[in-house]
Amino acid sequence: MKTRERFAAGGGGRQSAPAPNLHGPGGAERLPVAPRERKPALAALAVLLILVGALGATVMVMRAGNKVSVVEVTSPVAAGEKIPSSAIREVMVSDNTGLSFIRWNQRGDLTSHFRAATNLTQGSVLVRSMITDQDNSVPAGKSLVGISLKEGQFPTGLRTGQTVAAYFVGDTTKTSSGTSGDSAGSGSTLISDTLVLRSIDTNSSDVGTSDTSVTVIADDSVVSALTTAASSQDVALVSVPSKN
Repeated sequence: MKTRERFAAGGGGRQSAPAPNLHGPGGAERLPVAPRERKPALAALAVLLILVGALGATVMVMRAGNKVSVVEVTSPVAAGEKIPSSAIREVMVSDNTGLSFIRWNQRGDLTSHFRAATNLTQGSVLVRSMITDQDNSVPAGKSLVGISLKEGQFPTGLRTGQTVAAYFVGDTTKTSSGTSGDSAGSGSTLISDTLVLRSIDTNSSDVGTSDTSVTVIADDSVVSALTTAASSQDVALVSVPSKN
């Protein structure tokens, strides 16, 4: 009887053991972790590469935005003619093209001491090869020819630097073998359609309505026919649409 009481009081005579403390002295130990290896040289290299890339991008942006002030032609100028200040304007262009632009701050020297080395068209940005300091510059294979014109032998509004065509309008038996032979109507023969007005004696950009003398730049191949027709005042000029 006492044995049963003792058994009941003691919970069957067995006591449960406490759970082991994993973090305590009697618990399972953690595996050691290898220390992280540091590579300062690689870190420095990475930083250097980032800086170099940022610097290169900055230089490219700065170059793309590096503009310079240069001279642009606003109206045609014939080869050998001075470039008037009224025929130029200031424009901004990129400075990394490698071209020898005429800078806007050089415009005073340009208009005073230089002439067009070739026919300058509207919208051309001037570079050094397009101008010359020679007074009577004429392109190779070209000549200057003077023509005296009466009213009705030219359209009004002609300007220096403009391309015109010349027709022989007299007796065709007086034409030279240098003419092209293309007919432009009864009694007229095309001499050349690539003449460039070099100068106009009125000292104005517009041709007047009375007798007017002009100087044109002509191919050497048509000079004979053109001078023969001009000597008898049998030349008529016609405007030619710009090809630009």
